[in-house]
Amino acid sequence: MSMTDPIADMLTRIRNASRVRHSVVRMPGSKIKTELARILKEEGYIDGFSVAPAVEGPGTVLEIQLRYVGSRNRDCAINGITRVSKPGLRVYTQAASIQRVFGGMGVAVLSTSHGLMTDRDARRAGVGGEVICHVW
Repeated sequence: MSMTDPIADMLTRIRNASRVRHSVVRMPGSKIKTELARILKEEGYIDGFSVAPAVEGPGTVLEIQLRYVGSRNRDCAINGITRVSKPGLRVYTQAASIQRVFGGMGVAVLSTSHGLMTDRDARRAGVGGEVICHVW
């Protein structure tokens, strides 16, 4: 079965795993998913990630270690994660008009001509692009 939107699938797997408080989530890997995981790691939303060859079939497996804060409730560091640009409706923005996520408390991930980067990095570099997702 082919997947229409692998990025949305990745975000949904992370969202579902955090809601049931899993410590690790596994998914099929790709270059863009690995870059998105790298950004989430740099921003402090996940503890780490690893890419390994798939045991069954071709490709790779991306494994993400979710980050939890607080010892009692074990709240996930990711309170919300949403897909913005979808295959049916692409959302592009210029560097000057990149909106802040929750007044700067969250982060927007953009696909630019310089690769995937956060909204802060895109504003600093003066480049716009496709808004992939919002994380807070």
